[in-house]
Amino acid sequence: MNVIAVEGGRTLQGELTVQSAKNSVLPILAATILCGDTCVIENCPRLEDVDASGAILRHLGCRVQWQGEDLIVDSAPLCRGEIPDEMMRRMRSSVIFLGAILARCGRAELSYPGGCELGPRPIDLHLSALRMLGAQVEESGGRLCCSGGKLRGAEIVLGLPSVGATENAILAACGVGGTTVITNAAREPEIVDLQNFLCKMGAEVRGAGTSTVTVEGGRPLHGCRHRCIGDRIAAATYLCAAAATGGDICLRGVDYRHLSTVTTALCQAGCRVSSGEQWIHLTSGGALRGICPVRTSPYPGFPTDAQAVLMAALLRSSGTTVFVENMFQNRYRHVAELARLGADIRLEGPVAVLYGVKRLRGAPVRCTDLRGGAALVLAGLQADGVTEVGEIHHIKRGYGDLPGDLRRLGAAVREIKK
Repeated sequence: MNVIAVEGGRTLQGELTVQSAKNSVLPILAATILCGDTCVIENCPRLEDVDASGAILRHLGCRVQWQGEDLIVDSAPLCRGEIPDEMMRRMRSSVIFLGAILARCGRAELSYPGGCELGPRPIDLHLSALRMLGAQVEESGGRLCCSGGKLRGAEIVLGLPSVGATENAILAACGVGGTTVITNAAREPEIVDLQNFLCKMGAEVRGAGTSTVTVEGGRPLHGCRHRCIGDRIAAATYLCAAAATGGDICLRGVDYRHLSTVTTALCQAGCRVSSGEQWIHLTSGGALRGICPVRTSPYPGFPTDAQAVLMAALLRSSGTTVFVENMFQNRYRHVAELARLGADIRLEGPVAVLYGVKRLRGAPVRCTDLRGGAALVLAGLQADGVTEVGEIHHIKRGYGDLPGDLRRLGAAVREIKK
């Protein structure tokens, strides 16, 4: 069993290029199914979730191989439309394959997805969107069987701006004839990236980044090359790490506009932030202060994925900060582990009240989920002594090399075998 060992007390300094966005890469890998040709995903991050997606593509019959830092997917030989239960359970995002398989094969069979236990993430919106396109969906014994013999473009109105449901609807709509209009669509930058990739393949998709997305389906598609946008959540993690340790860092390869709510919060806490085309520079004096209430919400609101790392950055701040988690009911599972290091956080339903403390002490802790695991590493950077973070497979789902990136910024962080 490996753990991440963190020695606290180091100030982060230097420059780092941010990895490509996990939440762009995964739906784009699913989208490669549509073209029946070869696609190259440039500078693809080597994540556990990318490996899981690659395993699904191979099971479906695609050829998948790494060429340096690029991932090459040839979906021409795709020969089946079902995904085994054990593959679905490896990650939550596996359900994103549903729309693409249905469009390509006319039928898809899979089980409910796995991944981090953040509470119920019902896929009802996904299934409802596909039904609006004409799909027939049967649920039995935890398996979903979708058939699409009469798929046509349609008006799809989402009850909530779900990222996954928006992506699944776009992917399915690309493969069927007619015009599809998705209303109340999610607006995340990763959906814009998916649209750009699909358009490179020959699809006609417009409106991503707004609440209305239009797809002119049935266009002939072909392979392409694509480089995904920078990972705004990984960037938020490094900015919060520098803020907490009194650091001075510059991140490259990320759009500062995608992080405006996070950088605004860090400025409120006392940091100085400047930005330009594909770079963000943060300077922190280390003595952070409590900030206005942080309420998570769909983009362009404060991202739920950045809640845990911002909380970790403020553990030693002066004053009090209130967090209100509006997206997932189990998104505070890291709080009990932070308390082992000396954090003072009180929970009441979706509300967490953080009282800043003067010192944190290193201790053994365990990851509860992907972003909660990153928060524990950030807490360890501030703690006296050594913090050992266990169950780090969660972290590897979304960070290519979190210990290595932090070391490049001057931290004493390493993965060790216990």
